Amino acid sequence: MKRNILALIRPWGGQVETANGRFFVRCPPGAEGEVEDALAHTLGIAGWARTRKCEKNVEALIGACVEEGKSLFGKGVSSFKIEARRTDKSFPLDSYGIRCRAGRAVEEAVPGLKVDVRSPQALIEVEIREKAYVFAMARRGLRGLPVGTAGRGLLLLSGGIDSPVAGFMMASRGMGIDGLYFHASPYTSEEARQKAIRLASILGRYALGLRLYTAGFTAVELRIKERAPEPWLTVLLRMAMMECAEKLARRIKAKCLITGESLSQVASQTVENVSCTQSRVSLPVLRPLIGLDKEDIIRRAEAIGTYETSILPYQDCCVLFSPPHPVLRGRAGEAGELYEKLELGPLIEEALDKKILEKCGFPAGDLHPVGLGLFGQ
Repeated sequence: MKRNILALIRPWGGQVETANGRFFVRCPPGAEGEVEDALAHTLGIAGWARTRKCEKNVEALIGACVEEGKSLFGKGVSSFKIEARRTDKSFPLDSYGIRCRAGRAVEEAVPGLKVDVRSPQALIEVEIREKAYVFAMARRGLRGLPVGTAGRGLLLLSGGIDSPVAGFMMASRGMGIDGLYFHASPYTSEEARQKAIRLASILGRYALGLRLYTAGFTAVELRIKERAPEPWLTVLLRMAMMECAEKLARRIKAKCLITGESLSQVASQTVENVSCTQSRVSLPVLRPLIGLDKEDIIRRAEAIGTYETSILPYQDCCVLFSPPHPVLRGRAGEAGELYEKLELGPLIEEALDKKILEKCGFPAGDLHPVGLGLFGQ
């Protein structure tokens, strides 16, 4: 966690220290906004606040609380509550005593700011550690687990709404993310590829960088369209994508595949068709969105900042090659027989050999958390 924070704040001169379950982040004057924006994109943080540090005596502590109260009042706050935690039991006031003394002092010093223990507009929080710390208006972090604690996965990234959210959800469980995007020039435009790169860059800010591989899949798609029964086009294309993704995942030492599939959202995502597409791979396939409906997914996309990019009107290859009447409940055995007749192996290998690599959303500077095993060859 410390290494991840430092990677994100170092470009602004930030430093990180740890003590007794807390991270103390320091930055030069004027860089507070950039550092807080970095913290807002750091997975694994429960929350943070700009904090006043003072000497560990009653007078200094009360003075810091009064200053915090003045700051709150200046922001339009009219009611507050004091919360106190006392790790150092030698401090002369216990937690209740701190709340009483500090609350009374703030009320007396800041007319118009009143204590409200039931529904305050703001909390002034006190922690007694090796020093005394006072803060208010704490911000909630993204929580989850620090990126890099759960290995790496390869995300099948389209230009749609779902797959970036799936990648974020796995990153929030500690997984480093690489991405694979399938491009079918000239049937998909360069704008569609740039859209995928933009999505990878947004996701990369949370994942401490994302390597996006673009595989040209035109030959694969044309072979499928020429030789396969029309209702099976999408399922067979998904099978080819999964085979390609697994081959790449093994080369870059990713431990699993990640998709944005949601059960029965589209024809290729019925449980039978998902079984068909997964039949080509042996790596685990993680589907964090499988039980979410579209409104849930959209809300999450808006929260992480990918939605506006995802809805740009540039279609990916899956949309362009969708049959009007797709098979809904394919049988894995039949799908396998059809797939083998396509002889796609050499075309998939060619797509991998000619893949393009883009590095998206990496922290600025030269400090990357390579010790966490995020970035392979």
